[in-house]
Amino acid sequence: MWIKEGIKQVNFFFINKIKRALIENTLPLCNMASSKNSTSRQKVLVTRSDIPEPGIKLLKEKYDMDIYPVASPMPREELLSRIKGKNAILCMLTDKIDKEFLDAAGPDLKVVGTLSVGFDHIDLSECHKRGVHVGNTPNVLTDAAAELTVALVLATARRLMEATKQVVNGGWAKCSWAPLWMCGTSLTGSTVGIYGLGRIGFGVAERLKGFKVKDIIYAGRKEKPEAREKLNAKFVPFNQLLEQSDFIIVCTALTPETHGIFNLEAFKNMKRSAIFINTSRGKVVNQEDLYTALTTGLIRAAGLDVTDPEPLPTDHKLTKLSNCVLLPHIATAVVETRENMSIITANNILAGLEGKPLPCPL
Repeated sequence: MWIKEGIKQVNFFFINKIKRALIENTLPLCNMASSKNSTSRQKVLVTRSDIPEPGIKLLKEKYDMDIYPVASPMPREELLSRIKGKNAILCMLTDKIDKEFLDAAGPDLKVVGTLSVGFDHIDLSECHKRGVHVGNTPNVLTDAAAELTVALVLATARRLMEATKQVVNGGWAKCSWAPLWMCGTSLTGSTVGIYGLGRIGFGVAERLKGFKVKDIIYAGRKEKPEAREKLNAKFVPFNQLLEQSDFIIVCTALTPETHGIFNLEAFKNMKRSAIFINTSRGKVVNQEDLYTALTTGLIRAAGLDVTDPEPLPTDHKLTKLSNCVLLPHIATAVVETRENMSIITANNILAGLEGKPLPCPL
């Protein structure tokens, strides 16, 4: 009897030992698998905390996110440090993606998604050389930018900012109903010249037709048949655009060819009654020359949504001029537009990290 009991205890001892061994050996394997799964998730750097949530939500479902916890541009050193080991970056115009950045990123970086149409902050040739995909948001903001451009045309031509000040500083009481007080310029019967008839320029022209303008002319890299068909717009040389336009609206991309193209020589070729509007990029304009043109009567007025630098210093001499309307780069500042931009940027990153064609590649 005692022999059987002894055998049972021995068996029980060995069974428990085997169980413990299995448990001890299995747990590390489970932990290793879990660790492997977590480290295999690709990593995305987001350069500021206030990127609209719809795009961020899409990325969070698949990737490990490193979101800079401040609603302002990331300092350069921080950017270069945090990009190491990341597979993608969601950036903005304030983040310079150049050789130094790409060297810091190393071979892990696969995709750059910029929450913008403009891409002059990105060295495309260097990205392409390294096999880094780049995507932007070209279509979603056309309506918002075109609307703001028209608003800026009207605000500048009809002197709305000046008039608002007259209400609060007592000027209205002093000059009430004087025949020429606060008189501006009308779009009706005017010639509108658009430099850069891309999506936004085309959208601006479509909207201005409703203001009974006489002619729409445009200049740029090439003639566009649809402009003649839909807008009755005429393609002209750059100098002719300057000479004939009552309103000159700049909607071009910033390239080596367009950098500083609106200089003193260009302003001298414009009508002295011309209204100059820029919603493209600040560096398209030589601001010193623009200041000269506005203060010497070479042109009547200017409206700028973009400047160089941005933000423009509060004591900049352009801010002192009554005939210069300045906005803080708000052409796309519509909630729905910005949310859609974040979704497009996220989809560019998702596609690039999954080895698929980007929806909006550069």
